Amino acid sequence: MGGGCDADDTWVVVPLFQEATVVGEVVAGLLPHFPQVVCVDDGSQDDSAAVAAAAGARVVRHCVNLGQGAALQTGFDFALSDPEMRFVVTFDADGQHDVADALAMRQRLRDGEADVVFGSRFLDERTAMPRVRRAVLRAAVSYTNATTGVKLTDAHNGLRALSRKALGEIRITHHRMAHASEIVAQVGGRRLSWVEQPVQIRYTDYSKAKGQSLLNSVNILVETILG
Repeated sequence: MGGGCDADDTWVVVPLFQEATVVGEVVAGLLPHFPQVVCVDDGSQDDSAAVAAAAGARVVRHCVNLGQGAALQTGFDFALSDPEMRFVVTFDADGQHDVADALAMRQRLRDGEADVVFGSRFLDERTAMPRVRRAVLRAAVSYTNATTGVKLTDAHNGLRALSRKALGEIRITHHRMAHASEIVAQVGGRRLSWVEQPVQIRYTDYSKAKGQSLLNSVNILVETILG
């Protein structure tokens, strides 16, 4: 694994579950900028894995659905097996994230600003979000801030960039949505340096139908508190 150019020192980890209609486009958008993409298919019953592979991603499969946290940890382990890996970016499979934001986050790691860069949809006005959903997510981040000591504006954003050092310190054990707070807690507990980066989340009709509903935001809050 790896290669001679700077881009080859970065793996993009894409947790994947039932996204056959969009994951090919997501992978195709990443590859010109991040040639190392691994999709972790978390027990999909559709053609997600085949579509991702056809688009040019490496694919690792879970035989059964374990949850997004488990998929991320599998992706982290895969990336750590590459001795040339310096950075990992986590990126959603449903088309919500912007590759330009991921590039900016990776550059901040490359410049030595921090061990971890968290994406935040609340640091600028690019992300259009209903007020109630915004309030629920802010409640979740307030709880995470209070319990982890890491003061973020957005703790449940799937777009992150992590250094190899950070990956070596973090181990996800909460397999579902509580993994986001677990990552934040481990960053704080292991005294890893961090910054936030303004990012845009595109709430399309497709992504809303796939789980970005108000109910899902409430579930994030509940899992954060009970996780």
